[in-house]
Amino acid sequence: MRGFIIGLLLALLSMSTSATEPASMSILLLPDRVWTADGDGSHAGWVVLVRDGRIVAVGPAASVTVPAGAQRIELPGATLTPGLIDLHSHLLLHPYNETSWNDQVLKEAVPYRVLAAANHARDTLMAGFTTLRDLGTEGAGYADVSLRKAIDDGTIPGPRLFIATRAIVATGSYGPGPRGFRDDIDLPAGAQEVSGVDNVIAAVREQAGHGADWIKVYADYRWGPGGVSQTTFTAAELKALVDAAHVSGRPVSAHASTDAGMRMAIDAGVDSIEHGYGGSVDTFKRMHDRGVAYIPTLTAVESTETYFNHYVPGTSQATPRMLESQQAFRRAREAGVRIGNGSDVGVFRHGDNARELVWMAKLGMPAPQALHAATDVAARILRKEDSFGRIAPGLRADLVAFPGDPSGDIGATAHPVFVMKDGQVYRRP
Repeated sequence: MRGFIIGLLLALLSMSTSATEPASMSILLLPDRVWTADGDGSHAGWVVLVRDGRIVAVGPAASVTVPAGAQRIELPGATLTPGLIDLHSHLLLHPYNETSWNDQVLKEAVPYRVLAAANHARDTLMAGFTTLRDLGTEGAGYADVSLRKAIDDGTIPGPRLFIATRAIVATGSYGPGPRGFRDDIDLPAGAQEVSGVDNVIAAVREQAGHGADWIKVYADYRWGPGGVSQTTFTAAELKALVDAAHVSGRPVSAHASTDAGMRMAIDAGVDSIEHGYGGSVDTFKRMHDRGVAYIPTLTAVESTETYFNHYVPGTSQATPRMLESQQAFRRAREAGVRIGNGSDVGVFRHGDNARELVWMAKLGMPAPQALHAATDVAARILRKEDSFGRIAPGLRADLVAFPGDPSGDIGATAHPVFVMKDGQVYRRP
C-alpha cells in the first residue's frame, strides 16, 4: 500500500505548486518590518539574508553584507515573520459539512484520501504554515508516512510534517460509530484499538517502527453510557504507553476533553494535552507545574457548532460547548500553561489555519503572544527550537510575510503575501 500511495502522489507532480527560486541562491528579503519572535515588537528597516536553505543574517539593512548577485525581493508594506506552525492538524480529513467523519473513514478509499491530502498540504503551505504536527490518519493507516516522504523529497509542496500515524485508542472506545454494525464485518477503524499493558506497549513500538514522530493517545472519548465522555485506558495502561514512547525518544500527545482524562494523562507524563475543554483551575495548574503544553483547538469547536448546532459565526451567541472551550483557554492562560497554536484543521478547510490565531486573540491573548504560540513556542513544543520558529542566523529559512503588522493585528495572518520554506520561495507578490 505504501508504494502504491507514493505512486499516486507522483502523479501530482506535474500539477503541484513548485518553488520559484532554488534554495542555493542568495536571497535578500526587504520587507517594511521584521518580527523575529525573539521579542514582542517588530523591527522597521530590517532585512533578512538567506542562502542554502538557512538564514544567514538578519538586522538593519546597513549591517548586513549582501553577496554580489544576490536576488532581492521587495516586500513593501509587509512584515516578515517566521513560518507559522499548526500543532494539531489532520491532512487526511476534510470538513465535516462536506462529508461526515464516519463516511470519510468508511467510504472514502485511502488512495483517494491521500490524493486529497496532497492538495490540503499545498493549500496549507500557501497559507503561510510551513510546519504541521499531524495527529492521526483517522482510518488511513500509515498514509501520513508516505505523505511526509513525498513532501521531504520535493515530490509535492507542503509543510514540514511531524506525524503520529494511526493514534492509539482503547478497544471499543472510538469510531466509526455509533456502534450497531454487524459484528461479523471487519470495518476500518479510526485509530489502533488495544487493551492491556502489553498490547499498549506493542502498539507504541509498532507505530514508532513505522515512522511516527509523536505518539497520539485518546485519554478519554464519548464512549460512556449514552455517549458521555469517559476516560478510556486505566492508569497503568496509560503510564505504560507514555513510558514506552519516551524510551523510544518520542513525546506523547493526549486527546483529553474531560477533567478526569486530563488529570490521568498529566499524571502519566504526557507532553501535550489536546482540547482540554473540561479542564478545571486545579488541573491547568497541574499542567503548568508538570510542564505539559496545551493545544486549545478553539476553531474545531466553532466549526462543529456551525455544522451541527446552528451557530452562525459573527451573528450568533456562543453555544455552551464554545463557552466551555473558551473558559478552558482562559483558565490555561491564568495558570501560565504553555499554549501552542493548534486548530484541528481538517474539521474545517485546510489553508484556513489562521482562524485559530484570531480566536486566541479574540479571547484576550495579545497579538504578539498569539504569534509566539504559532512560531517559537510551537517549535519548543516540537523540540525543534534550534531548527526553526524564529528568524535568527543558522535556523531554517522558513519565512512568511503579511500585510501590515500581525504583531499588532493578528488578522493579517490570514493574508500571506510571501511564503518561503527551507529557502525556497513558494509565494511572492
